[in-house]
Amino acid sequence: MWFFLLIISSFYIWTCDGLTVKAVVPRYKIRGETAVLRCDFELEGALLYAVKWYRENEEFYRYVPKSDPQKTSYVVDGIKVDHMQSNSRQLTLRDITLKTTANYRCEVSAEAPSFASAQDGGRMEVIYLPKDGPYITGDKSIYQFGDTINLNCTSAKSYPASSLHWFINNISAKEESLKRYPAQKHPRGLVTTTLGLHLPLDAETVLNGAVRVRCVAVLSPVLWTSDNEKVLPRQDKREALLLVTGSSNECKSNSVVVFLFLILIHVFF
Repeated sequence: MWFFLLIISSFYIWTCDGLTVKAVVPRYKIRGETAVLRCDFELEGALLYAVKWYRENEEFYRYVPKSDPQKTSYVVDGIKVDHMQSNSRQLTLRDITLKTTANYRCEVSAEAPSFASAQDGGRMEVIYLPKDGPYITGDKSIYQFGDTINLNCTSAKSYPASSLHWFINNISAKEESLKRYPAQKHPRGLVTTTLGLHLPLDAETVLNGAVRVRCVAVLSPVLWTSDNEKVLPRQDKREALLLVTGSSNECKSNSVVVFLFLILIHVFF
């Protein structure tokens, strides 16, 4: 089950000689989406000289009302400015990638005689959604009572890494039955995770001739709360289900056959 919360955060208002600036930066965005950043300011009677946007300490966009053209952007890896949708107060980034993850700040400066300037900013994290659900692998297709089922559940590539959870007959697997593997890193910063399960096949495990083994992948950014946040819930649930059933209709059968099903459910709010 993957949970995503799109959080838009309003940061502190910075003031300098009557000039106030407040940046609004999306906290989390999904790769490939369009990100809209805002730079709200009050000049208190002064004239605007320029608005500049920085990623970390590198300028990539500026708006100067008295220049021709008024809008200028600079080549920065991971940044694609949509000039048609950008102006003095709004910056639109299209086709964002994992490289777009960074700290952003806008700097506003006034004309003479005040020459006042102020800045504000925030951080944006770009999330890469897995293209597939988790998948289960094992070393056997047929087990007998007394055997130990050795399975691995592996997530699809994502960023940040998915957290995996095993369930046996809808009950969370005990920690002692789990085997944790180091996360595997891939190009572009993507990560896959694998969680092993060692399950003794006995009368306590097999209920009504079957064992339901389920792996759930959870991708949830680190969330924090603030009175200045707007939270829009979005749920994306994916799970892999392994159904172990008897080879006959009799509960006394001493062998079981493993079937693998992939359940993919999307629910959006």
